[in-house]
Amino acid sequence: MSASDNKRLKSPSAARNRAPVLAVLREHLPTSGSGEHGIHAARSMPGWQWQPSDVNPDALASITAWREHMAQQHGACENLLAPVALDVNSAWPAGWQGAAFDAIVAINLIHISPWHVTQTLMQRASEYLSATGVLFLYGPYRRHDQHTASSNEAFDADLKARDSSWGLRDLECVEAEAAASGLVLERVVEMPANNLSVIFRRRAD
Repeated sequence: MSASDNKRLKSPSAARNRAPVLAVLREHLPTSGSGEHGIHAARSMPGWQWQPSDVNPDALASITAWREHMAQQHGACENLLAPVALDVNSAWPAGWQGAAFDAIVAINLIHISPWHVTQTLMQRASEYLSATGVLFLYGPYRRHDQHTASSNEAFDADLKARDSSWGLRDLECVEAEAAASGLVLERVVEMPANNLSVIFRRRAD
């Protein structure tokens, strides 16, 4: 076992949902956490350049370790860039230009963060997405002020017990926040384990 093996975090949920997530991404991106989603997407969609990011040092180390592991097993994945430390609420890297990204993908973010993170994410997406860019969100949601499953209700209670500012968001509130930043809800896709893929697109002027 190499030193990097000890840093490669493994998520059973990531292993289960990466194929369904990729299928939705393929439909909505123009043809062209642990790091597992980034590796899977980069290898499956070689025409895209992927820039993984996280705020957690352990997650960043895991992404790096997965990237190195896959390079050893299958050769370097040139379209998967080294991860960057990114806090949505802080200044984004100086080298990133406005309207530069065709997609921003946030997996399991907005329910494990305060609401202002969602607000800032929408603002950043409006600023950094290209004219036809897509914001892709994945995770559990409430709909019409109701939980969609008892397991989600229990998960919501657990999140709030850990941090009162966390919790499952009402999809309608997320949609309204996106609209305030010029993003239009394009599609909601039901996913395994009572999760949703939610796709927003820049509103055409």
